[in-house]
Parts: sequence; C-alpha cells; structure tokens
Amino acid sequence: MIEILLGVILGTVSGIIPGVHANTLAAVLLSLQTVLLVYLGPLALAGAMFAALITHTFVDAIPGTFLGIPDADTSLAVLPAHALCLEGNGEEAVRIAALGSACAMIIAVPLSMLCLFLLPTLQSYFDWWIGILLIASIGYMIVTSEAPGWALAIFIVSGILGIFTLHYGFFSWHLLAGGSAILMPLLTGLFGISVLLTASRGVLPAQNSCGIRMEDKTVIRCSALGTVAGVAVGWFPGLSTASANGVLASVIGYDKDHRAYILATNAANTANASIGLAAFFALSRVRNGVMAALSELPLPSMSELTVTGVLAACAAYLITVWLSRSAHQLSDFDGLLLNRAVMVFIVLLCATLTGPFGILILLLATAVGLVPYLVNVPRMYCMGAIMLPVMLYSFGMAWV
Repeated sequence: MIEILLGVILGTVSGIIPGVHANTLAAVLLSLQTVLLVYLGPLALAGAMFAALITHTFVDAIPGTFLGIPDADTSLAVLPAHALCLEGNGEEAVRIAALGSACAMIIAVPLSMLCLFLLPTLQSYFDWWIGILLIASIGYMIVTSEAPGWALAIFIVSGILGIFTLHYGFFSWHLLAGGSAILMPLLTGLFGISVLLTASRGVLPAQNSCGIRMEDKTVIRCSALGTVAGVAVGWFPGLSTASANGVLASVIGYDKDHRAYILATNAANTANASIGLAAFFALSRVRNGVMAALSELPLPSMSELTVTGVLAACAAYLITVWLSRSAHQLSDFDGLLLNRAVMVFIVLLCATLTGPFGILILLLATAVGLVPYLVNVPRMYCMGAIMLPVMLYSFGMAWV
C-alpha cells in the first residue's frame, strides 16, 4: 500500500502545481532510484509512478479550471472549464472532470484487457489509418466552421509552429521533464497565456456549489466517447490526448456544451494513461514519460499495476472533489492580479525547464493563440500544433 500512498501524494502535487506533470515526477524518482530502491524496492517504486500518473489525470483539472492554465493533455478542456469558473461554476467543472476520469477507469480497464489480447496482430493495419482519421476529423471541423478560411489558416500556422517546435526541440533544456518538456511552452502559449491576456478583469465571481447539472444519459454517452478516444490515442503510436481532444471537439463541440466536453476530454485523459500500460506490456511501446521510466525498472505484473491504478483513482476522485470545495475562497482574488501572477509563474517555469528556446516558443505560441480571439474563431483550431505533426508522422514523415 505504500506505493499507492506515495503515488497519490506525488500525483496530487503534480496535478495542483501548474506546468508540472507526472512525467516530471517520474524522471525525478528515476534519478533517485539508487536510494529509493533500497527503501521501497523496484515493485513499489514502479507502482508509485503509475499511481502518480493516474492521480495526476484527476487533480490537474483544478489549475486548469480556476487559473486557466492548460496541461499538455487537457489543453482544449481548459477553455470551457475556465469559462464555467468565470460563471461561478468552477466547483461543478472540477466535479464533472473528476466524474469523467472515474467513469473512464471503469470502462478503460476491461477495454485494456481486450486490447491486450486482440489488437497486437492488427497493429500495422491500424497504424496506417491514424493520419486518415485525423485528416477526416479536422476537415469536418474546418468545413463546418463559420469562417473556414481563418480556421484553415490557424490550423496550418499552428501546425507549422508545432513541427518547428518538435523538430528543433533538442535546443531546449531537459532538466526534469524529458523530451516532452517543450510541449509545455507550446501549448501554454496557445491555450494559456493567450487566454489570460484576453481574460476579463476584476475579481473572480463567487463560486457556487450546486452539484453536477448533467443528465445521466449525457454522462454515459460522453464517458464512453471520451474513453474510446483516450484508448485509441493511448494505443496507437504518435497520438496524444491533445489529438483526442481535437477529435472530440468535432463530435461534441466545446463551445456548445461545456459540461459534456469537459467530461469527455477528462475521460480521454485518464483512459489514455490507463491504456498506455497495456500498450507497454503488449507492444513494448512507450506512450509517456512514466512508461519510459518504468522500462528502466524491474516490473510487477500488469494486473498488479492495474489494481494499483484503480485504487489510486478511487483516492484521487475523493481528493479532487474535496479540493474543489475550497473554490469559494477564490472569489475575493483580483482577476487581473491573479492573471499576472500566473503568467509570471509560467514564464519562469518555462525558462527553468526549457531555457531560451522554450521562451521563444512560448512567445510565438502566444502570438498564434491570440489570432482566434482577434478574428472570432474557436481556439480549437490551434490544435494543429499537435495534429499536423502527428498526421505527417503517421504517413512516414518522421523527419518532423
């Protein structure tokens, strides 16, 4: 049980602190493995890493909702969650996110077992269709947009920025978060600082506590959609939860039904973390920094790690709901002062983790992220920063 307790604590810390991911903590734990292996042993250390990953997918809804700071896995979900916060419904948004993650664990665990036994033999066939799926999804979103020209332009420009960022990411510092660290300034600029710069001024509105206002059938439908999307991006190579968010936006629409989109995207985030374990055991493919760290350790069985993840999810749900009850304390904060403090923190964190190149990407991404606001186009088309590189990768253009 020590690994569950340690993992839940670490995942809660990484979830609450903006810009810090469970991948970061996994890298830290791995760097200290000489000491930790003596006290914990390899099996407990591996369990703690996976428990921290699952816990993080629950708790990271809190800074996204109340501060408007995106995580690399939930960048689009931040926009409707923060919008609900500005309406005084921040606690509800966090509870919806936690519910989505909890439902995902219920659905994703049996799906993981199914994928483990059925999909490896069909893997090469599925890999080829990833790019086709993404092209169809983004094509539908652009064609149905109120301003298709601007939507296409924003998608392409953000995609070029994403290709540039990933191709030259070796220029950034990699102190803790590994190779994925450069995604932090990219997505934070597109979906974080650009939002804070245009956010309303004044104090945050009083936060109300009125439960979750969603019909049961909507919860079931969006949980299933989000989980399936999360399982898909967690199993297939080159994809991320950010890609799933973009696909879900074409099905649900984050600007039309905030609550449904929050639930679906957080379900996808948690399902992605869960299915990544099955992909690791079945295909020896690393889907995130935690799996990369686990590959360096003697591992327990998949069933043992799965049980650890489920128990961590139970604890994480209770912690997230409990933390959401403190939302009313934010009503006295000045919005302008809070936004400025958050932006300063983001810049300092990017400078520390990614260096001058990260700051350059942050500035470029912020400039691109302001365009949708200026031309009144949904910011979801900035997901080209992730989706376009993935499309090219799926067609064998690994040079991006």
